[in-house]
This record gives sequence, structure tokens and C-alpha cells, in this order.
Amino acid sequence: MYRQQFYIIANLLMILDTLVIIATGYLSYTISLEMTANGLVMSWYDFLGSILFLMFANNYFMGKVGFYSAKRFRSTWAMLRALFIAVSMGFVVLSAGVILLGIRPFSRVYLAAHFVTALVTLAVTRVILYYYLDHRTRDAFNCRQILVVGPAKRACAVADALDKQRSWGHQVVGYLPEHSDPEHAACNICMLGTLDDFDNIVQSKQIDEVIFALPKGSSVELEQYLGLCKRIGVAVRIVPAMFDPTDPSLRVETIQGIPTLTDYAAFRSASGLLYKKILDLLVGFVGFVLFLVMYPIIGLAIKLDSPGPVLFKQTRIGMHGRRFTLYKFRSMISDAETKKQGLLSMSEMDGPIFKMEQDPRITRVGRFLRKTSLDEFPQFINVLKGEMSLVGTRPPTPDEVEQYEDWHLRRISIKPGITGLWQISGRNKITDFAEVVKLDLQYIDGWLFRKDLSILWKTIWVVLARKGAR
Repeated sequence: MYRQQFYIIANLLMILDTLVIIATGYLSYTISLEMTANGLVMSWYDFLGSILFLMFANNYFMGKVGFYSAKRFRSTWAMLRALFIAVSMGFVVLSAGVILLGIRPFSRVYLAAHFVTALVTLAVTRVILYYYLDHRTRDAFNCRQILVVGPAKRACAVADALDKQRSWGHQVVGYLPEHSDPEHAACNICMLGTLDDFDNIVQSKQIDEVIFALPKGSSVELEQYLGLCKRIGVAVRIVPAMFDPTDPSLRVETIQGIPTLTDYAAFRSASGLLYKKILDLLVGFVGFVLFLVMYPIIGLAIKLDSPGPVLFKQTRIGMHGRRFTLYKFRSMISDAETKKQGLLSMSEMDGPIFKMEQDPRITRVGRFLRKTSLDEFPQFINVLKGEMSLVGTRPPTPDEVEQYEDWHLRRISIKPGITGLWQISGRNKITDFAEVVKLDLQYIDGWLFRKDLSILWKTIWVVLARKGAR
């Protein structure tokens, strides 16, 4: 997936570089017109031809010096030197072409202005983008957390390769050797324990991916660890020289020249995830605006109906155990959580989820909000914050997750969603939690971006028909 992710990043960078060349070209043309007394700079066709040439030449030379490579530059200065060389080469070739073809008039003011403005603009945009890709993405809420299993020497090699790899955001949180490793002091990543602590570390450290880098001849039986990762939805990579794969779901992928066999526990398409993120942002923004519009009206109705806050806030569990605060319009009495304990025996759902159709804690306004699904609109805040998606699995509460079996954990291997298969499959008719998990896993295993669009469309009809509302 790293290759797919950077393929998308590289294409976006090429488009951005092209737009910079076009924009600075028009700016430089305007500058040259202002500075030329007789107003004759060059023919319009020569100007368009120079822009078209520089668009392709600049991308070509920038690619040659490594700007569209998945490998990071050693430093900002190394990047700026490479940028100067690439941009200079493009303009040198353009200048040589103008001289050899005898194109006249061709403004030297335009040529110099375009070179300077393009170089400065490309440098500024690259510094900002690389800072974001190399630093900010590592601090993001959904940054991919990676655990390496193996001795210090091999773990460091993998970590170094990952440090050079560009992606949408990842970091190595530490490594686990088979036994206590005397070489751990020489490794630049943290030793979190030994392989005996694997189960606890994977679940407590919010691990999204495990890379097995065990040495040849290791006595470790990988099947039990691979089985646990598969059950709870954690992605797996295996350095192939160390292991003979039998699982057909494993895919070959390299990270800076290190070959790995990868089993993606959930979504496998980087382009599909990009489209999903764009959809989340676009629809999430529209939903947030609608939430702001309806807040005064619904807020007043809630306040007049029962005392307490307008918004209900609750800690929920997101992808791989990430905790976040979920927002809803309050549809219950203000002390509903304290009264829940006395109603647990009356739950109509078999399993960790509490469900009661005639819940006495629901207010009159709350019953209307739930029937129309208006209580869900504040969750667009969670979508814009990146904690939730439009389509996904229902975000559970911490006490629910504590009761999960291993295979239940795979339902939280992706971002939770406002809607999902459960919501459009007659959620008021499902009384077995195992069936809910099966629907979630069906969504995860068969995910395609167009299926998200289908679920959103069906959700609209379910809401309008007021089917399955809690």
C-alpha cells in the first residue's frame, strides 16, 4: 500500500508543479509587459509554447533528480539544491531552443522573471508539503502505528527503510525481539518488551501493522501471531527471506528495497481510500453546515423538553482502540448513563451492545430525533476531525470492547462510520451481536469505494422511510 499511496502523492505533486509553472508563467508575462516600453514582449503563441514546454521539461528534470521518488531527501538543503538544478535545466534547455530556432522577439525579462518566480514558488510549496508529509502526518490521529518483531539489527534496518519512505503518515512505535536483546542500546527505536508481550503490546499500543523481521532459522512459530493479527484486524508484513508463505492473501511489496509479504487486514486500495477521504471531507462539510443551521432550533426544543446539555458527548473506541469523543444531539434524560445499569437485564440484544426499543430514558423530542436520525448530525464534527468516516462500523463504547472476543476486534480495524451495513439492513430486527459483527466484517472484507456510495444512497432512503431507527 505504501507504493500505491506514494503513487497518488507523486501524481498530485506533478499536477501541483505543473500549476505552479502555468501560474508563474502568466505572472512573469504580466511583469514583462509592464517593464517593456513598447509593449512588445513575444507573440502569444511563443508564450504558450514556452509554457507548454516548461510544463513537461520541469516535471521531467524534477523526476530525474528524485522529486517523484518515494525516498525522502537527506535534508531540506539537499532538496533545495536538487530543485535549483531541475528548474535551471528546464530554463537552460528552453533558452537554447529559443536561440537555435531564432525566435524573436523573446523577452529576457520574462525568462528571468519566470525562472525566479517558479523557483521560489516551487521551493516554498515543497518545503511546506515535505514538512507536512515528513512531520505533521506522523502526529496525525490516524497515523499508521507499526510494530517490528525481530532482533535489534533487523528491526533497525526495517525502521530506517520506513523512515525514508513517504506515505500518508506512519511511524514505528517500537520492536519486540524473541528474547531480551543486548544490542537494543544500539538501535534507534524503542524495545517494548519481548515476543512474550506480543498480545498485550498489539492491543495496548494501538498497533495498525506488524512487520515480522525474524532471522533465518528462527524457532518462532508465526502461525499463532499471524492468527491473532488476522482475528483482530491488524495488518501483517513478513520479510520473505525469513518465511515461506502459504497464505494466498499475502502480497509482495517492497519498502526502499526491502521485500516484504503483506496481508492487508482491511482496505487494500490506496486510491479508493483517497476517494473515501475526499468524500468524507466534502459531505462532512455540508453536514456540518446543516448541523450549524439546525442547532438553534433543535437545541431550543431539547432545552424546553428536558433539563441538560444540547449535545450528548460520550467516549467511543475508534480504529484499533483510538479513543475519541462522539457527539450527538441529546435524545435522553441528562442522567441516562447512570440509569443504564438498572436496565441492562432488559436489553434486547444478545452481546455487548445495549439495545432497548422502549427505553424509558428517551425524551419526547429525543424519540423524534432518533426516528428522523437528526440526532446523528453532530457526528459530522467527528468526520471532519478524522475520527470517523461517513460509512464504516458502529463505534463501540470502552465497556463494550472489554467484552469482545478476539474475532470481534476486527470490526474496529477501520474508522467507525455514521452509517454502515448494519444501519441499512434493518437494525431494529437484529438481536444477536454476532450478526452485527458478521455484517461489519462483510463490509470490511468486500470494501469498494462504490459500495460506500451505495450504502450512503440506501441510508438516505432508510432515513426518509424512517425504517430501523432506534
